[in-house]
Amino acid sequence: MTDASVDRWVSQTHRPMGFPEFVAIVAGIMALNPIATDMMLPAMPDVRDAYGIANPNHVQAVISVYLAGFGAGQFIMGPLSDRFGRRPVLIGGMLLYSAAGVLSVVAPSFEMMMLARVLQGIGSSAARVIATSIVRDCYTGRRMASVLSLVMMVFISVPVLAPSIGQAILLFSAWRGIFVVLTVYGLLALLWCAIRLPETLPPTGRKPLTAANVFDAFRQTVTNRQTIGYALATGGVQSVLFAYVFCSQQIFTGIYGLGDYFPLAFAAIAIGIAAAGLLNSRIVGRFGMRVISHGALTGSVVISMLTLLAAWQGWLSFPVYMVLAIGTMFAFGLMFSNFTALAMEPQGHIAGTASSLFGSITTLIGSGVGALIGQDFNGTMLPFATGAFLCTLAALAVVIVVERGRLFVPHNPVVHTPPR
Repeated sequence: MTDASVDRWVSQTHRPMGFPEFVAIVAGIMALNPIATDMMLPAMPDVRDAYGIANPNHVQAVISVYLAGFGAGQFIMGPLSDRFGRRPVLIGGMLLYSAAGVLSVVAPSFEMMMLARVLQGIGSSAARVIATSIVRDCYTGRRMASVLSLVMMVFISVPVLAPSIGQAILLFSAWRGIFVVLTVYGLLALLWCAIRLPETLPPTGRKPLTAANVFDAFRQTVTNRQTIGYALATGGVQSVLFAYVFCSQQIFTGIYGLGDYFPLAFAAIAIGIAAAGLLNSRIVGRFGMRVISHGALTGSVVISMLTLLAAWQGWLSFPVYMVLAIGTMFAFGLMFSNFTALAMEPQGHIAGTASSLFGSITTLIGSGVGALIGQDFNGTMLPFATGAFLCTLAALAVVIVVERGRLFVPHNPVVHTPPR
């Protein structure tokens, strides 16, 4: 974008922040989640040894229980933000995230570590809900999808760099040093938000926090065909992403023998999402969310089918897997922001609650199914490839039902309206 086009994009709702800072701060708070999962990956063997865990698959709980807290916490963060505003809920969640990071550093047992990780997930759930809500407060439609794509492009540098940062930390400290870094990052993000992020939900838009209102907002969300359909589809494709995160350390070090070079392969694959985010931000206004995301989902089904065939026939060498995995992540990058925008589009009047329910559904489906796939890891690529194919196929089936069989058809023409 040129500077002039950026100026035309700026919503009055998030001033005095300009457009670049708004994208950066949203990406920064969304990054609390991936940094808490991906930075841990190189340390998984060390955590296993420190707590005497016999089954290598069981150490995946360091990530899966965090994601369980992350998914469950979103149920309450949305209604709270619709009642009290975005800022207080965000700041409270980030304080919990940082405090749980301190508890992780000093945890004397694996059980205490699991408790700390659950609390850390609950804290980061506030950041996830508020990030989506403030974007929906400020932008709508294809403009919202484009903003989310830019956010995705910025914050995807976290999973690209996080394993390498984790590996670097292990060169100078024990694995607990990773949790020190997570805590420091949480505190810095908290300080940035406290100083610069305005309240994007006006008092007139706030909802009373009563059981009747909360359940009515949940009812409106889950009974909206577009919202619930794209939430289920997102959960399906996120299952593949989470399964990959759970198994990646075992895949790259166990199957392909990369050792300390594992973070480089992980980063190379994650670049596919960054490239997709940049591309989507430039083309979504022209082609629309449905055309792009439906094409990406269809491509993802084809790629996962090829991965399964290659794994079954023994053709899945490291170069072949890297090409297919980059393609999968590229397709995911084209789907995620567009699916999110499509799900949130009808819910502007209850953006916080709808965002929380959307995040909970997608995270709990993704982490639950992804954990099942991860626990089936047997030293080969076949369980992962089978799970990925079934998940993407299920997501495509859901989208076909939601769109009544009419894929690749934009519903609304491009309307150029000034930002609010």
